[in-house]
Amino acid sequence: MDIAVKHESAIAGWAATAAPAFGATEILGAIQRVREATAVVTDPATGRAGIAIDGTLTAAHQAGAWPVTAVLPPLYPEWLGDRGFTEIHGTRFPYVTGAMANGIATTHLVIETARAGCLGFFGAGGLAFERVRHAVDELVSALGETAPWGCNLIHSPNEPALEAAVANLYLERGVRRVSAAAYMALTPAIVRYAYSGVHLDGHGVVQRPNMVLAKISRPEVAAHFMNPAPESLLARLVATGELTVAEAQLAATLPVAEDFVVESDSGGHTDNRPLGPLFSAIQFVRDDVCARRGYHRPIRLGAAGGIGTPQAVASAFALGASFVLTGTINESCVESGLSSEGKEMLAQAGLADIAMAPAADMFELGVDLQVLQRGTMFAPRAKQLYRLYRAYPSLEAIPADEVSELETKTLGMTLDECWASTRTFWMDRDPDEVVKAEADPRHKMALTFRSYLGQSSRWAIDGQSDRRLDYQIWCGPAMGAFNAWTEGSFLAEPANRTVSQIAKNMLEGAAVLTRAQQLRSYGVAIPAAAFNYRPRPLD
Repeated sequence: MDIAVKHESAIAGWAATAAPAFGATEILGAIQRVREATAVVTDPATGRAGIAIDGTLTAAHQAGAWPVTAVLPPLYPEWLGDRGFTEIHGTRFPYVTGAMANGIATTHLVIETARAGCLGFFGAGGLAFERVRHAVDELVSALGETAPWGCNLIHSPNEPALEAAVANLYLERGVRRVSAAAYMALTPAIVRYAYSGVHLDGHGVVQRPNMVLAKISRPEVAAHFMNPAPESLLARLVATGELTVAEAQLAATLPVAEDFVVESDSGGHTDNRPLGPLFSAIQFVRDDVCARRGYHRPIRLGAAGGIGTPQAVASAFALGASFVLTGTINESCVESGLSSEGKEMLAQAGLADIAMAPAADMFELGVDLQVLQRGTMFAPRAKQLYRLYRAYPSLEAIPADEVSELETKTLGMTLDECWASTRTFWMDRDPDEVVKAEADPRHKMALTFRSYLGQSSRWAIDGQSDRRLDYQIWCGPAMGAFNAWTEGSFLAEPANRTVSQIAKNMLEGAAVLTRAQQLRSYGVAIPAAAFNYRPRPLD
């Protein structure tokens, strides 16, 4: 039904050089022109609202002019989020690519993301220290310290020494941004990184050389990062010489992080929360902490999880997100570290082709992550391992029939062979784990089972064809939505899925959808097709 607007509500007139758009086809075309000022005009004969772009404003009721009820300024994708975020991080767009672990978010992907005007994070989680060091050296050489890039710092409850070493590496090499992931509480490593180098400049303004983007999905964890670190932890870092007294004094007045990634239903570690209620809950925590603490610096919230279409991007910004972060969809990019076989599998995924499975890094804690289910048996086989771990005290206590199935269908080797291989791995990475395992049969079982969980991701990255059924590919519902959106377009083909094209199409589409909603709120009858932006090659 058309919406009539009274002529008397005109605020100005419009001297058109081209006919305003009143029909559905014309309105669809006009909505695409987001970078031009747009007037909402009224047809005096019918009272229908339409869109005028070509022309100039005149006095209201000027003869021959169209009555104007609203004027919308140009809308750029760059302006969709918090301009404070783009300013402090040196990006053109309020768009971040996540740190997909095991190097799936490659240095190449991070470099291309930065060159596209976005902020990219290297997937350091799960990698050996030397691999991380090499990647940092490559990124510093290619981008320098000031370009928009960073690395992952993942909470490693089973390897605190590695977490500390990686944090120290970042400080030494001038990595100015970290994506802090999987934290349930603060650790010395993340606190030290957050506050190292904090100082007052000549004008008495706090300067923080290191920036933390805290990935959170629970209000209580958000509160840890939104408040200053506990005094006891700061005192401990001062005592060990890892923070100065001056740094600790300033730290007591500052949140650990000033940028937060509110992560809803996503690939990898996830609580499967829907974005709307989760984002609102974190907003309440943020506003309460800021009011109580009297912070003078803003805390920004970004949105992640399920961000696979322009509709999702536009809705995230409408919720109040300062920026958006994409993850799963970048795994299918040409720049990602996933094998071509894995990318093809992702390109076939639908919304329901996902499952939860035990996580290698938090296996003993019973933490799950979300993975691709279609084309792989990883999820049920990983669940079998966790069931056995919970049911039996040691490898030797597992019944023979269970062992036979485990060895032939999942491990591809005997339990003894699997432990021997696992022992060799840990002797090189952390010999203390071997000592602990040989004294504790249950820990030995956990390490043995974790070897399958850890290698399954590597098989997917390397494209090891004989283990295709065991590929662990982190995947959330965003992938299915992305595939549905790109069907029939150039982005349907994995070879065309560059991180730049995906980012720019998502942002351009979000701008068009935002403009469509703006015009609808001013009384223009917007066709439903206006809310389905289609991918196109963008410069």
